[in-house]
Formats: sequence, C-alpha cells, structure tokens
Amino acid sequence: MEALTRGGAERTEPDAASARGSLLLERGPELAAAAHAVESLVAEPARGGGVLVYRGEPGMGKTALLAEIGRNARDRCTVLTARGGETHTSAPFHVTRQLLQPALEAMNALDGLNAETAVDLLPDQLDKLEQVEQGDHAAYAADADDFDRIAPALGLAPPPPPSAAPADPHGVRGGLVRLLDGLAERLRDRPPVLLVDDAQWADAESLAWLDACTRTRQDGGLPVLVVLAHRPLPPEPHAPEPHAPGAPVTVAPATVAALAALGDRAVLTLGLDALTPEATAVLARDALGGHADEPFCHELWTVTSGNPYETVELLAKARDRKVDPVAGSAALLRGLGAGARGGGLVARLEALGPGPTRLARAISVLGTDSTPQLLGALTGMARSEVTAHTDRLRRARIVTAASSTEAPATSPHTTPTPTTPTPTTRTPTGPLEFTHPLIATAVYESMPAATRTALHGRAAWALAEAGHGPAAASRHLLDVHPADDEDVVRRLRAAAAEHLAVGAPDAARRCLDRALAEPPGPETYATVLYELGCASLLTAPAATVRHLRSALDLPGLDDALRVDATYRLAQVLAHNNQLGEAARTVAAEAVRTPPGTGRRRLQAAHFMYEGFQAAEEDGPGRSRRLAELTADFTGADNAERALLAVRAFDAMLRGEPAAEVVRLCDSALVDGAPARGLGWTDTTWGFEIPALTGIAYAFADRPDRAEALFGEAVRAFEISGWSGAHLAFGHTLLGLAHRRRGNLPRAQHHLEEGLRLADRVGDGLPVHWDTACLLVDTLLARGRTAEARDVADRYAFGPPWPGAIVLPDGPSVLGRLLLAEGRREEAVHTLEAAAEALTVRGRHHVVWAPWPFDLARALATTDPDRAARVATEAHTHAERLGTPTARGEALRCLALFATPAESRRLLTRAVAHLAASPSRYEESRARLDLAHATGSATTLAEATSLATTCGAVTARASTHPPE
Repeated sequence: MEALTRGGAERTEPDAASARGSLLLERGPELAAAAHAVESLVAEPARGGGVLVYRGEPGMGKTALLAEIGRNARDRCTVLTARGGETHTSAPFHVTRQLLQPALEAMNALDGLNAETAVDLLPDQLDKLEQVEQGDHAAYAADADDFDRIAPALGLAPPPPPSAAPADPHGVRGGLVRLLDGLAERLRDRPPVLLVDDAQWADAESLAWLDACTRTRQDGGLPVLVVLAHRPLPPEPHAPEPHAPGAPVTVAPATVAALAALGDRAVLTLGLDALTPEATAVLARDALGGHADEPFCHELWTVTSGNPYETVELLAKARDRKVDPVAGSAALLRGLGAGARGGGLVARLEALGPGPTRLARAISVLGTDSTPQLLGALTGMARSEVTAHTDRLRRARIVTAASSTEAPATSPHTTPTPTTPTPTTRTPTGPLEFTHPLIATAVYESMPAATRTALHGRAAWALAEAGHGPAAASRHLLDVHPADDEDVVRRLRAAAAEHLAVGAPDAARRCLDRALAEPPGPETYATVLYELGCASLLTAPAATVRHLRSALDLPGLDDALRVDATYRLAQVLAHNNQLGEAARTVAAEAVRTPPGTGRRRLQAAHFMYEGFQAAEEDGPGRSRRLAELTADFTGADNAERALLAVRAFDAMLRGEPAAEVVRLCDSALVDGAPARGLGWTDTTWGFEIPALTGIAYAFADRPDRAEALFGEAVRAFEISGWSGAHLAFGHTLLGLAHRRRGNLPRAQHHLEEGLRLADRVGDGLPVHWDTACLLVDTLLARGRTAEARDVADRYAFGPPWPGAIVLPDGPSVLGRLLLAEGRREEAVHTLEAAAEALTVRGRHHVVWAPWPFDLARALATTDPDRAARVATEAHTHAERLGTPTARGEALRCLALFATPAESRRLLTRAVAHLAASPSRYEESRARLDLAHATGSATTLAEATSLATTCGAVTARASTHPPE
C-alpha cells in the first residue's frame, strides 16, 4: 500500500521482490496449474490453450500471481498482459488494445510491421475459420479489408466517417480473432499467453472477443492460453440499474454473465484462499526477524484475516515503525492495520499533502490515460509540479510510471556537496498507474461524488483538447451530471457514431442514452431518439421499437429521417416476428409521405412484409395491387427496381409464367447485378431486395443467376464484416442455388455452414427456419432420412410455425419428411394444411411448395381418385409456370395414375423436360422411374450415374413414397 509513513524510509527494490514472494506464499497449486497449462500449450499448441481462471477477494494476490505466471512463461511463450480498469468499463476494446497493441508494435520493430503490412498476419485465416468450399465463387474479401475493419477497434486507424455503414460487431470480433490466430501462427515457437487482471472491470467487447477466441476451433480454441483473474462474481446477475454520475462503478450483469461463461469452459477455475496462521508467521519472521513470537504472529493474522496484501503492507509499516514483534507489541497492530485499507490509505495519502492527493485523484479518474500532459491539464499543475508529486507518490509506493528519466532533484533549500549523494527525481514520460488495483479503488471511491463528477467533466475536456476524439472523452461524459448542455449532447452523439463505426453498438447506446438525459433541445430530441433506436438495432430490438416510435411521435424529424425511422422500425418488427405490425407501420407512414422515392421505399416494404406473412387476409388482392403499381415500371431508378424485385418474388410464389418472373428479375438489376444503392450491404433498402431477386431466379429455373447473386452476397458480407446472421443467410442462399442445380453435397455444405454461423448469433432466428428447412429437404434428397429428422428436432422444425413464410414452404417439406418416415397419416394432415394455407392466397408454385406431388403419392393407395385430381391440378399449375423442372415433376406425378403404356409416355416426356432443366437430381429421379417402368438397364445405369453425380442414393422408383 504505502511504504512511507511520517519520517519512514523508502522501500528498496529487494524489499519489493521480497514482498512479491510473500504474496505468492501458499500459492503452489495455483502456480503448478498455470505451469501445466503453459506446458500443454507449448507441447501441443494446435489443441488450443484454453482458459484458466483465478478468483479471489481484493488483496488475495491475484495481481502478483499473474505477474509470476508471466515471468515463468516468458522464456517459452509470448506473454501479453492487460488489466481491466474501474473507470474504463465503458471503453470498448480497452483490454483488447492492451493485449494486442504491444505485440503489433514489437513486430513492427522487428519486422517492419505497420498498419499496412499487418495484414500479413491474416492470410489463410478466413479459409481456416470460415471453411468455405473452394470454387463456389470468387475469392473472399482481401485481407486488407479485414484489417481495415479491425484497425479502428485496435486504435491503429481513425474510425470511418459517420456516413459509413456501422461495423458489424460479429465481423469486428471475427477479424480480431483471425488477427490473434495469425499472430499465434507467426509466433508458433512462442505461443501467446494472455494475462488479464481485474477482469471484472474488463469492457464487454473485449470479453466477447476472448470468449470467441476460446470457442473458435472445435478442438479447444486458438493456440493461445487465456488466464483471467477477477474478484468473486455475484451469485445471480440482476437487471442493470442506471449508473448515477459520480457513483462508484459496479460490475455489470453482462460482465458477470460473460465471466461466468468463460469460467464454465475453463480447464480449471481456482479460488484463492486467505493465508493460514502458519504462513502469516513465516511472513512475520521473514520481515521482522526470527524472534517474532506466536502471540504477535497470531494477532497479525487476526488483524489481516490472512489477506496477503494487507499482511505484507502491515508488516512493512511495523518494520518502518521499528515495532518489536513480540506479544507486548501485538496491540499496536490493530491501529497500524487500519491504515492498510480503505480510509486508512486515504488518510495516509492526504498526509503526503494536497498536491500528491490531487494528482492521485486525477490518476484514478484518467486511468491508463494518465500521461503527464493530461494530468497537468486536469489538475492545473505545471510539468515540474506533476514530476515532483509523482516522485512523492512513487516513493510511497502508491504509483508507478511505465517509463521515466532520472534528474537531480534541485531545491533552493538543498545544496549538494561532494560527500552528499545528490537526490534524484524521476520524470515520468509514460502513463502513471497505481501499484495495486486496491489503491485505485480506494482513491476513486474516497472522493465526494461532486468531486468525482467535476474531475470527469474536466477529463473529458482535457482529452478533447489533446485531440483524443469524442469516443475517448465519452467515458467521462457518462459520469457528468445532466445540465442542459447542447455541447455535451453533440459530443456524446459524435462518440456514439465512432462507437458504431468500430463495432461497439452497446457503447453507442450508452452515449445516446446519456445524451437524452442531458437532455437535447426540442429541435434535436427526436433525432437523438432516432439515433438511439438505430444504435440498439442489433442488440436490443424492444428498445429500438420504443425509441423509434417515440421519435416518430415527436416533431423534429425531416421527411427523409421519418421515412428511414419508419423503415428501420418495420425491419425490427419483421425480424421480431411481427410482420403484420411491420406492414401496417410502413403503410400508415406511406400515406403521409409525399410522392417520390421515400414513399416508394415504404410501399416496397409494405408489400414485402405483407407477402412475407405466413397468413394474410387478402393475398390475391395485395398481389393485384402490386402488379398494378409496377405494371409500367422499367427499372428506371432504385425505387422502381426495389418494387420490381418484390413483384418478381410475389409472381414466383403465385406460379406465374417463369418467363415473366425472369423479366421482372432482370429489370430489378443493372447488367445482371444489384444497382448501386441496392447492394447486399446497403442499409437504405436492406439485403432483402437482392435476396428476393435471387430467390425468384432460383425457382424460375435460373439457379445460375441466383448463384452469381448469392456468391456476391457472401463476398459483400465478408468484406463488410457482417459475419453473423447476414453471412449465415448468404450461405443458406448459396445452398438453395446448389439444391436447385442438383449439387446436393455442396448444398448441404453451405446449409450446414449457415446453421453454424447462425448458432453463433443466437437461437430461433429467422435464418434458422429457412436453413433448417432447406437442409431437411436436401438430406431427404440424399436419402438421409434419419439425419433430416435430427436436424428437424434440433431446430424445432415444425408447428407452431413462425409468423413468416419459410424458404421453401415449411409444411410441404415437413410433410415430405413424415412421408419418408412412413408416417403417412401425419404427412397427409400436414400436406392438406399446406394446401389450404397456400391455395387461399393464390400461391401455386409446385416446386417452392411441392405439397401436391407428395399428397398425391400419400393418397395413391387409399384414395386414388382424389390423388389423381390433385396430380392433375398440379400439372395445370406446372404448365402455367412453364419451367422444365415444374413440368417434369408434374408429369412424373401424373404417371402414378396412368396405365402402364401411358405412364411410360408421361415419364419419357418428364425425362425430356428435366434433361433441359438445371435440376440434375430431379432428372435422376425421373430416369429411375422410367427405368422401372420400362425395365431398361441402360436407363437404370444412366439414372444411377446421375444420382451419384448429384450426391444422392439410388432409391426405388417414385411410384412408392420417396425415401
């Protein structure tokens, strides 16, 4: 704590080393566990190092333990260290920067590495982590794009301008994981060991990154050992309460949950116990002499409760006071011990004088930003004063400097002589920090709330004046009392924009929440609510809905912002399975919006969300209105192109002629690609517009065009760092394109990758429904019924169905699964429900929703007349649709109810249609049917060869229920 009392002597470096050893007494098991973990990492880095966790009350020696682990590992590993800061919990990537920046700077010194050449750490990591099949599409995002995305989070580049799209948190986190993986690859002979002290104060973004690093590889994570030390966690995290400005910081519930999750996966979690009376006696005799008697040592243990830090500090004070360690002096220990914690420390700090006290308080507020320049600005001290007070604090072992220079300490009252050593003063050149986290906490919490608040306000000003940017100052503005200050609102809004740009939406939300509390003026209040709603979009949908509705209810938003707020509100409602409310929201705003691009943007969203609903009151009427609206559109601008894409998708679902569907899709694109402003990562119109175009192509027998679009989607999402649900959906769409082309193994690969990526984001997402549905369909086509059932059960694929349609029709695919399992009655019931729901909406695409074919097969033996009627009606719809796939499949189904001669004729026609289609799997099935009908060995060989090429098994003829 403090080595100097009034008139005391300075602790020497050997004393400090002795204290370090004292703090490690009885820590043999903990050190042995770390040594074993390091040994395992060095021996087999490919297996991953895992997580090691130490938990203990303040003063139990966690800091000393981590330091010793680092010293022991340094000969064989690259040791990277960081410490959570009580005043830095709201600073995103604070711990990540501490860990990675020194490593990158060291590589810069050794290899000439810089922000431009650091991308060399990233090659091959995308292939390793994303496992994308070669040849599916052009190469993924360049490594430079990956580094550009994470450089702002690391503080190696300024944030993108506010006009840029917000960075996807999953993409930034994934880029940082790949960077660490690349760093570990570069350092394969000295694998990284990451030591994080006071992890209870770590920022949420860094904890999420560490969590991802330990989950990335199925065999145990990256070749990195993560060692965490933190205080005991609350038993159950409660809902967070608003942080009062100037109040001491508490551990956030999200931090508790993150640390608990890391602890659950740790190779070992160890709690640090207090010292035993025997160990305390050893320390007393080492420090004060072997004659320290038992009563004295026992009283020492009683006063400190065996806390190692307090024990070492109390012994230092006893030595400084020349206390004789015998029973008669034991009573003195309780008084001396009061100064080793909390208020006692503060009293001794204040005894050093007002200057050192003011400087210590400033350090507790600035944290790792405590450079001499900023400390001078915050305290109003001259550089010489900062240097002098720092030296007093350093000699009292309260602070330490990262780097310093020594100079003679001159004073008008001191004249050095040749026989008198010249006193020296260390001039700090780097940031100052407290010698122990307990000191930082004690100093920070000792200040009156008003003083803390005032210092945070001055700190924000000092950082801004020093050019540190709005984000750096924002953590201090969060602790300033609201005062109707528009400048504070402006700074917090700018900080929120920077946080969004580096992939930290939660930090942005905190800034905007605080800006609302200031509060903004009437002319900007609604705009701040709109920005807050947008910041919460990815992390808190309920809050987004609340904020955007409030913004729309207030004056202050111009027409463009009203349209955008409404569009985003509808997006959140739709993604939250409230499609009806989303459609009504945009429809109501469209009526109030003047004619132009804004209104058409809302109209496109209205038709889209109504069409996405699993049920609607007047589907045919909506389709008619959409067709009338777009009848004269040529794709002259993005508003027309977006509405044409919606129209193409609707026409496809209705089973309108495929030639018209393709024409509409072509009109929605420019030279076969999404127009500028309508791309996959464009936030104005959303990814849904190009997705609808590609899906319509896929079911219009143009999966080649769909694959080109979907390959671009994956590239765009990767380049933009959208590695969560968006990238999952991109892989799902690629799986669809390959399924429609009959390449079942590649379809399965992309669909499984889509589920893997979606699982990383959460449970029950819309993309889970689509991907599971397509994967079940693909596995059934491959003859893997048991695997299909496993997928269906794992993702609860079945009723109750979501409020949105599933890609392709979910009940139709479930009916096919039930039929393959021999559960005919359940299949019939499911398929009849699908028929009823789709027919009333006028949706007759027999490939999107193949219920007629499977229902006809299911009824063939029990109700052949009805089955034949179903097959005949399906053929009529297939002929209207006009694709070779639909016509061929319909003819196969009709052949079930024909005479043998007519059946052979129908199957011959079916093979001819399917041979002209892109659907190789369906063609193999038709050839198999024809082989069984004709007994042709040649046709059977052709069917078998084609099925093998498609990755399917050769099954019985489809005159029987599909297997």
